[in-house]
Amino acid sequence: MIPPQTRGQRGNGSAALGGTHPAGRSLSSRWTTEWRQLKKNAELILLLLPGALYTLVFHYLPLVGIIIAFKSYRYDLGIFGSEWVGLKNFEFFFASETAWRITRNTILYNAGFIVFTTATALAFAIMLNEIGRRWVKAYQTVLFLPHFLSWVVVGYIVLAFLDHESGYLNRLLMLVGMNPQNWFYESSFWPYILNTTNLWKTVGFATLIYYAGIIGINSEYYEAARIDGASKLQMIRRITIPLLTPLIAILFILAVGNMFRGDFGLHYFVPNNSGLIYSTTDVVDTYVYRALRTLGDVSMAAAVSFFQSIVGFVLVLGANTIIKKINEENALW
Repeated sequence: MIPPQTRGQRGNGSAALGGTHPAGRSLSSRWTTEWRQLKKNAELILLLLPGALYTLVFHYLPLVGIIIAFKSYRYDLGIFGSEWVGLKNFEFFFASETAWRITRNTILYNAGFIVFTTATALAFAIMLNEIGRRWVKAYQTVLFLPHFLSWVVVGYIVLAFLDHESGYLNRLLMLVGMNPQNWFYESSFWPYILNTTNLWKTVGFATLIYYAGIIGINSEYYEAARIDGASKLQMIRRITIPLLTPLIAILFILAVGNMFRGDFGLHYFVPNNSGLIYSTTDVVDTYVYRALRTLGDVSMAAAVSFFQSIVGFVLVLGANTIIKKINEENALW
């Protein structure tokens, strides 16, 4: 039986659920109340189940494997039977000669990707909004198509352009009287090549997101500005960019969270894993892969992945804090 006071609180909606329970309320009455709430929201809970199960299985259960980073993992002993080694697996990564190089490459490349992709996608989205609706789908398809290509395919496309003997780019250089280049032997070219390749593959998807944000802006703002005699550039500066700022801020925070996580496909398949250009193409993920392939050290790989996740978490918190100080409304929380 539900006490009269409890029934009164239930009538007040969420206040009853989040509020303090009466001192004399029994455990059984609480379960009865909760069960009635579950039955009341059964359809919503049913819709929630697939997402909750996916998150539990693929995002929370694997967290148990984090302890491998603190153990000397042996296949015969398993995760829980292997010996604890503390932070030795982390020391292996930080003590390696390439730690600084791959950390620098990972952060700088991701910073470049965020800046170039955001700026270019915004420009393309604004241009798409200005051209006639008739051609929008054609431009969208051309921009979006590279997004569906795997990095293996993109690697072969890049090879077709940069191959020393038969690449299109070297043929073009010879046509204009210049010497061909060994692109896969010269590390200085690769910051430009990787940034360009990543931009070509990802800008279509980012453009689509910003374009969706632009067409969601109330057209009355533009009509009022047009009546006041505002030019196209003024409308972009005073209406489009400010109203897109929250979307840009959210995507920026999410991108910063992956700033210490290099794209393995981009940095492995596109440079063709050429050892002569590791100084400018190697990132944390490709280094871990090579270390696993040659050493087979699962604990070290887990330690680096754990370190990447911690740094990504700290970066998300930092980016959100900075954005919150600039404009609280644009922050994620």
